[in-house]
Amino acid sequence: MGGRVALIAALAISLSAQAAYAQQTDANGRLVYEAAFFQPFSPANALQIVERVPGFTFDEGDDEVRGFSQAAGNVVINGQRPSSKSETLETVLTRIPASSVLRVELASGEQFGSDYAGKPQVVNIVLSGAGGLAGTAEATLYREFTGAIVPEGSASALIRRGPSTFNVAVNLRANATTENGTDRLTDLPGGAERELRIKMNRIKEPYATGSVSWALEDGNNRSAHLNASYGAGAFILNQTSHVIPRGAPERDDTLYNNYYARTIELGGDVTRPLAGGGIKLVGLITRRKRDRDDIATLMTTTGTALGGVSQNQKDWREESVARLSWTHPKLAGWTVEFGAEGALNRLESKVNLVQTDGAGNKTAVDLPIDDAVVKEYRGEVFANAGRALTRGIRLDLGVTYEASRLTVTGDAQAKRSLQFLKPKATIDWRSGVWHGQFTAQRTVAQLAFEDFISGADLGSDRVNGGNAELLPQRAWEFLASVDRPVLGDGRVKLDVGYNAVSLVQDRVPTPQGFDAPGNLGSGTEFIVRGNLDLPLGTVGVTGGRLSLYGSYVETSVRDPYTLRKRPFSGNSLFYFTANFRQDLGRFAWGLELEGNTSYTNYRRDETDELVGLMPQLDAFVEYRPTSKWTVVLGARNLTDAAVSRGRDFYTPDRRSPDPVIHEDRLRSTHVLGYITVKHSFG
Repeated sequence: MGGRVALIAALAISLSAQAAYAQQTDANGRLVYEAAFFQPFSPANALQIVERVPGFTFDEGDDEVRGFSQAAGNVVINGQRPSSKSETLETVLTRIPASSVLRVELASGEQFGSDYAGKPQVVNIVLSGAGGLAGTAEATLYREFTGAIVPEGSASALIRRGPSTFNVAVNLRANATTENGTDRLTDLPGGAERELRIKMNRIKEPYATGSVSWALEDGNNRSAHLNASYGAGAFILNQTSHVIPRGAPERDDTLYNNYYARTIELGGDVTRPLAGGGIKLVGLITRRKRDRDDIATLMTTTGTALGGVSQNQKDWREESVARLSWTHPKLAGWTVEFGAEGALNRLESKVNLVQTDGAGNKTAVDLPIDDAVVKEYRGEVFANAGRALTRGIRLDLGVTYEASRLTVTGDAQAKRSLQFLKPKATIDWRSGVWHGQFTAQRTVAQLAFEDFISGADLGSDRVNGGNAELLPQRAWEFLASVDRPVLGDGRVKLDVGYNAVSLVQDRVPTPQGFDAPGNLGSGTEFIVRGNLDLPLGTVGVTGGRLSLYGSYVETSVRDPYTLRKRPFSGNSLFYFTANFRQDLGRFAWGLELEGNTSYTNYRRDETDELVGLMPQLDAFVEYRPTSKWTVVLGARNLTDAAVSRGRDFYTPDRRSPDPVIHEDRLRSTHVLGYITVKHSFG
């Protein structure tokens, strides 16, 4: 009886604390969530706090984007953007112990600098100034359907002495996945089976990272940050296929992939007062090495090699970035920012593709661009200004001028200089509980250096050509957003957008007969995104919370083969998640449902469709014996959802109206169980 009373009392205190520390609005119009609001969720780190901010959809940015300005996500720390880039924002947030988070602020992006202007919502993680040691450790064991046990673990520690904070973190991961399934090839139009492959994939993804950082927060415009990180990981696939071809002996083929990557990064920034504002210098150096081996072998059922293909790719990528900016909070009534950024990027890549016959004789296969160096010098200058027009309306204007010079040497020779003017305007509106925003801007996508290099995809039996003439996609983007609180600390948010895109980056044929990244004509994107976060206590579900998210993205471009409109390659029309969680004192449980519609990649002689997933259901139960310890038991993919892929092949290309071969692929990882133990200290 006493234990039950204690549990009820703990639950009542937990829920009343959450209600007391729900959203509040500060003098800057930011919604503030005190740390106590998140205590019922027992977060171990800042990422798990961010994921519980009502109505907020986490965006970690794109760490593959060259330079600094375009790689921003939608989370800042103490009002500033992290000065690292090769590490994802998710990784950075997992290193911050939850006990070090004082509060969370939710505001529109223009309050945090030009990199965030136009973002309807940005979260600011405000860290405690209390000294001492804080940290978190987390360990997980996964159990696959094969019975294999796979470990994963991470630990971080944060030490604060006066205005300085030191952080040390390690992450060790031994991810492994086993898939089974089939490939079935049929001749069209009759549908006669041509070949059946019964497959087993064993995948390992070991990964280890280590980082150290130092932060000095010594007052307004008096800060400095320094961070260094090292990461090494691999992707290893061992695939066995029992092949049953029509009219030919059965085989036992194998495919082996071993991809190794290592990344080193050193970055930092310093901010000092200047002329009533603050001047900030950011520096970043990243080096990445990759070594990739692919070996596909045709075997008899007795183990005799019948031939095969092997490929090795080595590349070395360098990035060096410097950025200088000056901000003033109130210059003639405007918040202003001026700055410049310069970057040097270089990719050196070499691919060796070799074909082996049944007698063991090897023949090198010459690809269009398999040995090349891509180099880019890029610079930009920018200016941004914003001010309140009325009590509830704010205007933010910005313009960036970007210039770059790109060269390709080696198997291809190409040079080009590019210049772009990118204006941006945002209107932010608040009236009572309503908040709205409208942004119009011109954007220019970056070229992926890897798109210049050719290579074989042995798992799909095709060659991806390189294209030294690729141009960046650009667009005029318009986005309207509106949100408001519901049921107390819940929130509803709706985004509607339209993008007019030119030089759509997709797939085009090459003169050598391959398929490569390239530019199509003009296209359009229509976007609707909705987020609904509801506390369910007021409707009788004590401690319950329901979060719903859905996105509808309709794209259209004219296909160069069929001359008909089609979606962009890789675009899924609809995606959704539904998340329910109930916290009951020391116990919690929850469900998450996720699904999407199909999407298709359009190539020279095939359409490759990833069929929409049957919704995947995950579930967990959680026990918190103390405020420092959490134990979670969970299962992923309870619906046993499989990945289905359909490929149609055309001869000689997709100008032919009807495919001649169809391939169905089916892969399943089945149900994955796990147990996680989290411990925080400090």
